[in-house]
Amino acid sequence: MTTTDKAELQKIAQQVEISRERLQAMEQQIKRLEEVKLEQNHALQTLNTIPKDGAEGVMIPLGSGVQILANIPKDAGAVIDIGSRVQAEKTREEAIMVLDKRNQELNGIIEKLKSEFDVLEQYIVSLAHQFTTGVEQIQENKTEITEDENSKKTSQATINPRKRKKRGTELTLDD
Repeated sequence: MTTTDKAELQKIAQQVEISRERLQAMEQQIKRLEEVKLEQNHALQTLNTIPKDGAEGVMIPLGSGVQILANIPKDAGAVIDIGSRVQAEKTREEAIMVLDKRNQELNGIIEKLKSEFDVLEQYIVSLAHQFTTGVEQIQENKTEITEDENSKKTSQATINPRKRKKRGTELTLDD
């Protein structure tokens, strides 16, 4: 195996490892975005279930299984984050539109990441195939070299057979 072959295989192996790490990071990012989208969908559903005339005695979850009872007036709006941790009061309809728009943007980002994920996955598969092919070629070369060496040894043995002396079977003058 030549040093060049080893270096190329090591380079391919490193590319595979780096690409796999990137793939995992993309997968985590997609998962986080889908969690945000799920949270936004939950907020959308909640906003859509509030009657236009308002509601009395509504239980609002605070987290950890704790809820608070509240009355929602007819014209009550919603406070929504508009970016950079700045919040503004909007009507329920405006809040629903903002969340719808965010979900559409998230869907676009998630789809783009998924397509990049698929492309990167195919790239990793092709690199892995290239690596496997390189290893197989190197192993085949080793096998051919070993077979050539064995055939040379065999041919040399047939050309120059060694004469062996057998002890105790030759006649001497004393016999």
